[in-house]
Amino acid sequence: MDIRYQVDSAPVLGPALVLFAAGTAVQVWRDAWNTRRALLQLAAAVYAAAVLSLTVFPLNVTWGEYANQAPWTGQINFIPLLTADITIVPNVIMTVPAGFLLPLLFRHATSASRASLMTAAASLSVEAAQLLSYIALNNGRSVDVNDLLANTLGGLVGYALVTLVLRAPALRGPLLAASLPRSAALQEDRRRAATAGAPRPVPVAAPVIRP
Repeated sequence: MDIRYQVDSAPVLGPALVLFAAGTAVQVWRDAWNTRRALLQLAAAVYAAAVLSLTVFPLNVTWGEYANQAPWTGQINFIPLLTADITIVPNVIMTVPAGFLLPLLFRHATSASRASLMTAAASLSVEAAQLLSYIALNNGRSVDVNDLLANTLGGLVGYALVTLVLRAPALRGPLLAASLPRSAALQEDRRRAATAGAPRPVPVAAPVIRP
């Protein structure tokens, strides 16, 4: 049986985004989320959908004489940097928003190293999905360790960028207002406020020794 069929991103990711937007609107209507938090989560959902549309979709289902006959083991590049070129720049840029959003959404993104690891884990998941789609659907997707390194670097750049933005008084307030309640950014803000508001210890005078 010969099969050649393409699954585009719009029929899959479009309804998912519509459902997420509807659920977000309900949460705002019930006063469970404020408008800024809802917009931040919608932005994160749109970003995730865009990344999936670029990295996983379209899914090309091929069987029979249309199938890619190359072995899946040949689709993996394990050697870092040897074949790296200017094409890794888009991979760096693609995950900068991820590094920016992580501290505003998740409580574990408390440092540059943790944000980088979280970005690397997400990138590894995408690479695994690409490999799985190649094995199952024969669609010619390849896996490159350079993509993983570039995506991790992009997450680190995004984390550095949000750290700088949170230091600007004019931008800090709106970003923190949009952050989720248990996010790393809000936890750090509360910790700093508690430290700044803590009473300073009263100096104790040295005892006077009389002859």
